[in-house]
Amino acid sequence: MAEKKKRVFDRKTARRVLRYIRPQSPLLGLSLFFSLLSVALTLYVPILIGRAVDAVAGAGRVDFARLGKELSVFGLCIAGNAALQWITGVLNNRAVFRTVQSLRQDAFAHLHVLPLKYLDKHSSGDILSRMIADVDTFADGLLMGFTQLFTGAVTILGTLVFMLTLSPWITLAVVVLTPLSLFAARFIASHTYEMFRLQSKTRGEQTSVLNEAVGDLKLIRAFSREAATVARFDEVNARLQDCSLKATFYSSLVNPVTRFVNALVYAAVALSGAFAVLSGGLTVGTLTSFLSYANQYTKPFNEISGVVTELENALACAGRIFDLMDEPPMVPDPEKPAVLSGVKGDFELRKVCFSYDPARPLIENLSLRARPGQRIAIVGPTGCGKTTLINLLMRFYDADRGEIFLDGTETRSLTRAGLREQIGMVLQDTWLPAGTVREIIAYSRPDASEEEIVAAAKAAHAHSFIRRLPQGYDTPIAEAGGSLSQGQQQLLCIARVMLALPPVLILDEATSSIDLRTEQRIQKAFTAMMAGRTSFVVAHRLSTIREADLILVMNAGKVVEQGTHESLLARGGFYAGLYRAQFEQ
Repeated sequence: MAEKKKRVFDRKTARRVLRYIRPQSPLLGLSLFFSLLSVALTLYVPILIGRAVDAVAGAGRVDFARLGKELSVFGLCIAGNAALQWITGVLNNRAVFRTVQSLRQDAFAHLHVLPLKYLDKHSSGDILSRMIADVDTFADGLLMGFTQLFTGAVTILGTLVFMLTLSPWITLAVVVLTPLSLFAARFIASHTYEMFRLQSKTRGEQTSVLNEAVGDLKLIRAFSREAATVARFDEVNARLQDCSLKATFYSSLVNPVTRFVNALVYAAVALSGAFAVLSGGLTVGTLTSFLSYANQYTKPFNEISGVVTELENALACAGRIFDLMDEPPMVPDPEKPAVLSGVKGDFELRKVCFSYDPARPLIENLSLRARPGQRIAIVGPTGCGKTTLINLLMRFYDADRGEIFLDGTETRSLTRAGLREQIGMVLQDTWLPAGTVREIIAYSRPDASEEEIVAAAKAAHAHSFIRRLPQGYDTPIAEAGGSLSQGQQQLLCIARVMLALPPVLILDEATSSIDLRTEQRIQKAFTAMMAGRTSFVVAHRLSTIREADLILVMNAGKVVEQGTHESLLARGGFYAGLYRAQFEQ
């Protein structure tokens, strides 16, 4: 049953690969045509060699005119064959890399519609391995298939025709014996698919470990975890070595087996042909041509057996790519979405329930109202659901039950882009794309003018450090912030939101990486920015949210208290306990 299931999956993957190859049919058709011409010239060469051998009848009886003619045609055939093979290679490469380009584009596009819960459960290294290493391996196998499979099949058919014209009986012996090598190769290759699939999976795990080690190298050194990290890599590397050796060992059996069978066939042809020459049934030149054809006939079987192995590897990698593409996407946007205009920022949650894991409820029956222009502070212990609430407001996750409204419109009736255009967000974890400082700030508004970009940087108190950079606003910044400090990266993120100034703001520990003096200045900028805008502020430092219009105190996914700073302190409840824990000492 397992074998049957594996084979069905193999065929399913192959059919999907063929759908990606189909648009390249014109190129492949041309490639096949030139391959036919190339094979025809290749198969004509043994005839010329046989004629040249027959022209050398013996000592003093060499037909130099005939020999010169045959050798001249031989040279033209070789040159023409070389040109045709070059053209075929160009066409095959173009077809393969267009196919791979289409596959990689579709996989990358699908990655952007996957729900965040998929990215939460899968390492970035494994995803990168699928998108890069597996696609490259797939391309290599596909290129070998196009290059050798077509030519090999045509060569087999062509040599059969030529051999039949020379000696039908000897041809029959070749036809009966040679396919044994192909059957042996196919038997071995059919058992290597899962090994190659395991190899690709383990390679993705290794990429994940490498990605983590490089990205968190400072942290690893800070905690002296070098030895543990190396040990973890060695363990994964050993498993990769083991499965790679097994896959390579079994696949490497193909060539020796096929060559052994083909050598037996060649010996049988040579022996039977020698008896035919002695009996006068064949000339020496004809036998020479026949032996050359027998060799050409068996050679494609060796190549095809190698191609089969590479295609098994390519299909295993393609299967991992298709696994990614088969992951269910986010709930699509409505076909006729509602459109918001003149947004005031009236957010309302009605009996919202959500959990990352159905077995562990997090937010249950949460209801709250944020009126236009209000500053809503969200506080509570770690893991109480503060950031989860922000994720629901932004529709990074959809609520399991309940409804969320913006200006009276249910957010699921809007497009995600339409909703997020109304919200500016600054997170505790910074994210900066690679580019110049100007491009990073203008990420929220690519059409912003120079004056607007500089004004936003000044409002975020980032202008002073930007001027000290080597090229000012034109200074290129590497991915993930490059050499900028965490605080400087945070200032650029704040400037990015200040440039857009949407009607709703979400600040999730936005000043956590900034010194106290700069934080005080930015708090004043935030106060000015939040005027007239609905704002959600997630904060651990309670001193930063004293002026909030409403403080929501969360614990275990529920709002346990709400009110102003003074009223909550006077109540002496959960918030008062948090406040005393921070300030009494």
